Amino acid sequence: MTAQIIDGKALAAAMRAELKDTVTKLKTKGITPGLAVILVGQDPASQSYVTAKEKACAEIGIYSDDNRLPAETSEADLLALVKRFNADPKIHGILVQLPLPKHIDEDKVLLAIDPDKDVDGFHPVNVGRMVVGQKGFLPCTPHGVLQMLLRSGVSLEGAEVVIVGRSNIVGKPLANMLIQKSPTGNATVTVCHTRTKHLAEHVQRADIVIAAAGRPGTVTAEMVKAGAVVIDVGVNRVEDATKKNGYRLVGDVDFEAVKEKASLITPVPGGVGPMTITMLLHNTVQSARQAAGLL
Repeated sequence: MTAQIIDGKALAAAMRAELKDTVTKLKTKGITPGLAVILVGQDPASQSYVTAKEKACAEIGIYSDDNRLPAETSEADLLALVKRFNADPKIHGILVQLPLPKHIDEDKVLLAIDPDKDVDGFHPVNVGRMVVGQKGFLPCTPHGVLQMLLRSGVSLEGAEVVIVGRSNIVGKPLANMLIQKSPTGNATVTVCHTRTKHLAEHVQRADIVIAAAGRPGTVTAEMVKAGAVVIDVGVNRVEDATKKNGYRLVGDVDFEAVKEKASLITPVPGGVGPMTITMLLHNTVQSARQAAGLL
């Protein structure tokens, strides 16, 4: 058996086409979804990511307010900017790119964002809404994973899911989404991590394996049962002298070996990554619809 590849780029493109259609319809009602993007400092990875987000906004017709601030920006000035966007009716989503410089308290900044404009889904209010099954913004990467599974025809009803990774960004929220009593949930979820004893034994019983540990080679072929669905959230740089930049990107899964046992598998890159930005766009559009009383 060789696994079918879940093409994250194609799924993201399909969702963005749907979102573009929704944005076009909103504009006929005089509503243009707006996203404020704040980047403090010049971290190359953050700059690249923010640029991709801004390009994606332009692609589907979302208004993007781009704010690139020097690394020495004070915490007070950043909080004042967030406060201004909270009060701006043209802005439906606020994204503060992490990490922030060390002199700024990230928790304080995230708490300052209006939960109804928290399109990253990191505010404790939205986390609480997610846990109890209320409407709110879902964090983008785990929501992207959920959409990949659903749009690939994977049934979650009663499925045995093992998540390897317990971060607040992926592992914990994804577990909460998958166990919800809903047509997009009802799975049985085990959350493991790099310090779990007998990790292989847990993974071997999974119908769906989601690797989000941030460590290359965490999930091997011996750990995956035949026919399992494997979602690789990890993005790791490993040295590669054949590459111009000296490295290549790999996930947490031994892709070449595991693809010979799995039924479906995501690649790295080109898997979960494109879905993360797409779900940010989704949340921004939903926020605009909510502000207009259309939800």
